[in-house]
Amino acid sequence: MASDQNQPPLPTFGCSREISRATAKGSSHAQASGLSIGIRIADAREIIATAEPVRVILANVINAFSFGRGQNVMTDTSDPALLHVPARSIALPSHLSPEARAQALQPMLSNPPWPEPGDMDGWRALIARMDAMGEAGLTMMSQHLPGTVEERDVDGVRVFVATPAGVSDDDPSVYLDIHGGALLWGGGESCRALAKVMAAMFGARTWSVDYRMPPDHPFPAGVDDCVTVYRALLKQTDARHIIIGGPSAGGNIAAAAILKARDEGLPLPAAAVLMTPEIDLTESGDSFRTLLGIDTALTSSLMPANLLYAGGHDLTDPYVSPLFGDFTKGFPPTLLQSGTRDLFLSNTVLMHRALRRADVEAELHIFDAATHVMFMGGPESEDRTREIRRFADRHWGRRT
Repeated sequence: MASDQNQPPLPTFGCSREISRATAKGSSHAQASGLSIGIRIADAREIIATAEPVRVILANVINAFSFGRGQNVMTDTSDPALLHVPARSIALPSHLSPEARAQALQPMLSNPPWPEPGDMDGWRALIARMDAMGEAGLTMMSQHLPGTVEERDVDGVRVFVATPAGVSDDDPSVYLDIHGGALLWGGGESCRALAKVMAAMFGARTWSVDYRMPPDHPFPAGVDDCVTVYRALLKQTDARHIIIGGPSAGGNIAAAAILKARDEGLPLPAAAVLMTPEIDLTESGDSFRTLLGIDTALTSSLMPANLLYAGGHDLTDPYVSPLFGDFTKGFPPTLLQSGTRDLFLSNTVLMHRALRRADVEAELHIFDAATHVMFMGGPESEDRTREIRRFADRHWGRRT
C-alpha cells in the first residue's frame, strides 16, 4: 500500500484527520457484492464507535457488505434512527389454508377518509355508513348460528343477551362482550348480531354491551356504561364466572372497564380476552410504522378517531389507553391475540409485556400472516377459536 506521503488528502467530515486516514490504512481488503475497500471490518466497527460522521458513512458500507448490492437496509444519514426499506412485493406464505388464502386475496374495506375534527355532521354520516356495512356483514355471519338473542335494559344501558344452543340453564358462565368499531361504530343491530357470534365462539351466555359512543358521547361514556353493566351482572353472577373481553376497540374499553371497576372496589373478573386490542391510542408501537401498508384491513392511522373518542382527555390516561395502567394493583389472567400483519401487533405485544412485568398471567397468540380482521374460516380460524375456548373454559372451571 502506498505511504501516507503519496496519498491525496482525505476529507475529515468534521472529525480528526487521523480518524479519516484510518479508513485507508486497512491491512486487507473486504470483498462483498463485487466491491472492495482497504479496511478490515473489525477496524471499521471500532471507527464507527469513535466518530459520528464516519459512523454514518461506514455503517452504510458495512450494510452493503452484509446484505449484498441492492438489498441493503440503511439508516437515514440525516437521522440514524430512521431506516430506509427498499420497495418490495410480499407474497403470501405457502402454508396458508385455501380458506385463509382466499380471504387474503379478497379486496378489503380499508380505513375511510376521516372527516375534519370539527365536522360533526361528517362524523355522523361516516358512522352511519360504517354501521350499515357492519350490520350487513355481522347479520350474515350470525343468521345461521343456533341460539337466541334478548334485548335488556341494564340500569339504563342497552345489553343484548345471547344464549347459544346447548348451554344449560344452570351453567353460570357469562362472557361480557365489548364490541369493536374504531371506538365510534358497531352498536345497535351490529352489536345484536355480534352477541350471537361471540356466544357461539365462547360456547357461553354472552352479554354484549351497546355502549354510548362519539360524537355525542365521547370518553368516558362508553367505559362508564360497561362498568355499570359489570356491576349489575355481579349482583346475579359471581365474578369467578365472568370473563370480559372484546376485539379491537372493544379490547380497549374492556381493559379500561376492568381497571376502573377494580379502582372502584369491584372484584376482578375470572379472566380477560383481548383480541387485537386498540390498547394504546397514542399509537406508539413499532407496528404502526412497520406494518402500515401491509395490514390490508387497517390501512391508516386511527388518530383522528382516537382524538374524537378521547374528547380532549390525555391519550395516556389509563382509562383512555389501558396500556399505561398500573397492573400491579391487580388484573385478571388475560389472553391476547394478534397477527404478523396486524397493525395492532405492537399493541398486543406491549400489553402482554406490561402484564407480565406485573406478574399477571397472560397468554400471547400471534397468527402468521393474519391482519387485523384475522381469518374468518379454515383451520387458522379454528385454531384461534380452540385456543379461546380452552382458555375461557379453564378460567370458568368448566370441563372440556
